[in-house]
Amino acid sequence: MSAEVRSMFAAIARRYDRANDVLSFGVHRLWRRHAVRAAGIGPGSAVLDCATGTGDLALAFHRAVSPGGVVVGTDFCAEMLDLAREKAQGAGADLDFRVADAMDLPFPGGRFDAASISFGIRNVDDPRRCLGEMSRVVRPGGAVVVLEFGQPAGLFGRLYGWYARRLMPRIGGWLTGNRAAYEYLPRTAAAFPAGPRFLSLMEETGRFRAVEGRPLLFGVAWLYKGVVGPRA
Repeated sequence: MSAEVRSMFAAIARRYDRANDVLSFGVHRLWRRHAVRAAGIGPGSAVLDCATGTGDLALAFHRAVSPGGVVVGTDFCAEMLDLAREKAQGAGADLDFRVADAMDLPFPGGRFDAASISFGIRNVDDPRRCLGEMSRVVRPGGAVVVLEFGQPAGLFGRLYGWYARRLMPRIGGWLTGNRAAYEYLPRTAAAFPAGPRFLSLMEETGRFRAVEGRPLLFGVAWLYKGVVGPRA
């Protein structure tokens, strides 16, 4: 992960949550609930959330695995994790947050029942390696869940593209003081493989016995799931 991208996230950390709520009209919270359900976990499960940011998805997993479960959140940006810890403390939730590279996770194989990454895999240098690492630390039969932006098609896609390119940088810049960060977001989202292309990327890792994906909000985002293990 480049130092430039890390610095960008550090600069917007304190205003990141507010900007997400405004720019997504709050729908990102619903998407995260879908991710928790897709992970197939419950009380007592162990979950790893990569690129956890300010910890929203990690906290959602904590509610799902309590009592007795474990949630670890990792991110490459220490400033984001500072906010995640504050948020968890305010919620009375015991979560473990660590600075770590999603392409080189500091955990033994099979440590978790599920691993997730939400709107972060397009920021890693090698998405295949990231998927390989996430699957390595998940037990056979467990799930790797990925939430990421897509490229909606048709009239809605054109409207969304105009919003992402024209309005998002202005609003994001106004909310955070860093317009460049919200020019980066639609640019990388438009270039990242989505839908069947991302499912093919998951299959190319050779780490999943089954993969599936579905669009959210007409393809603005996609939810992907891979079941860890060799194909039959």
